[in-house]
Amino acid sequence: TSVRPDLHLHYMKACQKLGQPENPLIAHVLQEADENDEICTKGITLKIAGNNHPVPVQRVKDDDLGVLASVLCHAAFVKGLDLAYNVLTDAGAETMATFLQENSSLQYLNLMFNDIGTSGAELIAGALHRNRSLVHMRMTGNKIGDRGGMFFASMLQRNSTLEKLDLGDCDLGLDCLIAIATALIQNKSLRAINLNRPLLSSQEEETTVHIAQMLKNNPSLVELHLSKHQMKNFGVERLCEALYENSSLRYLDLSCNKITADGVKFLGELLKHNQSLIILDLSANRIEDAGATYLSEALSLHNRTLQALSVVNCSITGRGLGALSNAIKSNMILSYIYIWGNTFDEDACMSFSELIQMGRLKPNCTDVALYEVDGQAQLAELSHGLQREYYWAPRHRVVADSAANASLALVAVSEY
Repeated sequence: TSVRPDLHLHYMKACQKLGQPENPLIAHVLQEADENDEICTKGITLKIAGNNHPVPVQRVKDDDLGVLASVLCHAAFVKGLDLAYNVLTDAGAETMATFLQENSSLQYLNLMFNDIGTSGAELIAGALHRNRSLVHMRMTGNKIGDRGGMFFASMLQRNSTLEKLDLGDCDLGLDCLIAIATALIQNKSLRAINLNRPLLSSQEEETTVHIAQMLKNNPSLVELHLSKHQMKNFGVERLCEALYENSSLRYLDLSCNKITADGVKFLGELLKHNQSLIILDLSANRIEDAGATYLSEALSLHNRTLQALSVVNCSITGRGLGALSNAIKSNMILSYIYIWGNTFDEDACMSFSELIQMGRLKPNCTDVALYEVDGQAQLAELSHGLQREYYWAPRHRVVADSAANASLALVAVSEY
């Protein structure tokens, strides 16, 4: 159709018809969309997120969503909807679920950090049993709990369209993590899942054992986030055993766990044989110099697949950092490394500044920059890193996408 879509006009009429006041944020976004020339050819994502504005905005409430849904049900060119950081509750989730059952064009839905609970999760997951268009869903930060997570687990047994699912910070528990791992043994369509920060009371690492079992059998998962799982060396060993048999996983996030050098030893051995991992995030573990040395040995001599490594805040000192910089000298594939938050001595500063000056490390592929004080090399932090923009997206791009979030630049889920 070459007819100009008139979203804002439809929205004003729908507000009048339903006796609802206009929400200025929605009105503004729809006006901008109406002026977008690519709207009919390429489709658009409506960004109605309630955060990250220069001035406070009126956040989207359940009633506002009802009006918006009535406008969008005829707007097939709207391919994405970002409603993050608003005040939607289970009632809004009900509106959304109805929309997802009737809508066949929406591919991306971001509901992160609203106030959706267990019953809202049940409705949305239920709608995805039948929905055949949604490819990427973010529920991050809605406290849906273990029961809410169970509904997503059963959805993953039926849905074959969804490729990315983010359930980070959702207060998932033991049972639903096991159920999700079990569902992913059969599900062949999901490419990326975020299970960060569950609430686990047990120290037995059962969830990690089940996830490892799933990785032995799942040929399609590309990206897996297991941050803040209280994972210890036992759990890492189980994951590594599984990954000898897995050739699809490209991105493994084990940040903020309780992994020490002994656990990293298993990862080092795995990296000597693994030919599929591209990104490894070990930030905020206590891997120390010994762990850094295990990684360096594997990366110097054996592995030619890993492109990005994050060891931010890993209690590494000069010796371990020196070993890592030597690994980068001998391994031309490893091109992104993030090291801030460790203890730099003069040699470590020198070796990394040499890598940057030689052009071996590009400035946007690491999180440190060189400066000199009285002729001595020092390193300063840059705001680059894996998942740096996980919770927010800058309104005005100051840095290249790749620098701010190497992970997404390296592995676009659609590539696989």
